Amino acid sequence: MTVTIYGPREIAAIRVASRAAAATLAWVGARLAPGVTTAQIDAWVREDTARRGGRPSQLGYHGFPASVCTSRNSVVCHGVPRADEQLRAGDIINVDVTTEIAGYHGDTSATFCVGAVAAPVRALVDATEAALVAAIAVVRPGARLGDIGAAIVGVARPAGLGVVDAFCGHGIGREMHEAPQVPHVGRAGTGLRLRPGMVFTVEPMLTQGGPETRVLADGWTAVTVDGMWSAQFEHTLCVTADGVEVLTYRSEAELR
Repeated sequence: MTVTIYGPREIAAIRVASRAAAATLAWVGARLAPGVTTAQIDAWVREDTARRGGRPSQLGYHGFPASVCTSRNSVVCHGVPRADEQLRAGDIINVDVTTEIAGYHGDTSATFCVGAVAAPVRALVDATEAALVAAIAVVRPGARLGDIGAAIVGVARPAGLGVVDAFCGHGIGREMHEAPQVPHVGRAGTGLRLRPGMVFTVEPMLTQGGPETRVLADGWTAVTVDGMWSAQFEHTLCVTADGVEVLTYRSEAELR
């Protein structure tokens, strides 16, 4: 599949959708607390996305039944919101928001701590965010996709954490999922060379244990095989003439 190189007007449109997604993520994240259900998170995402003039890109995508993925504790990604799933103090939950506005998409996620969490869990969350920061730092014209995966592994492995390789980042723009695929495990100096105008997500998923996953009977929810917990952070990035723009940027204060 051909990788789309977007022009300034298209990137501006992707930026609008991306900033809306980031704002919705921050708005929802500030409301998370023990007792909130993942179905309530879904309702909040629908409400806030509409208020910002958007549509949840995930709703109905290949039959996905919700507006957001809510991945709690041992769920790696693609968790389906449920009315019978309540957040508890000490949990972590990834909220993955994708917004479409005027035919363009922006995608972002963060893992939130629900109240006080155990020290190893806090370390997992912090390392996962650090892995995303490290990956963003290597994105520039002339870099290669393998540099991104190598940067993520370079944070995860010294911390004793697994890196999920069954799921990856992806191009985004006119469609929610486009070329290229962006692996989170890689070797520096290998893979597709990055060019200005490329837009894609980086969304590392790190685990306390092994990287192996399985999908539950709902056909969507991916969990760790060993039952250990997983965290994920995601941004939509645009390769610029001299580096990278984080289209879904949000402040550190909004993540906590």
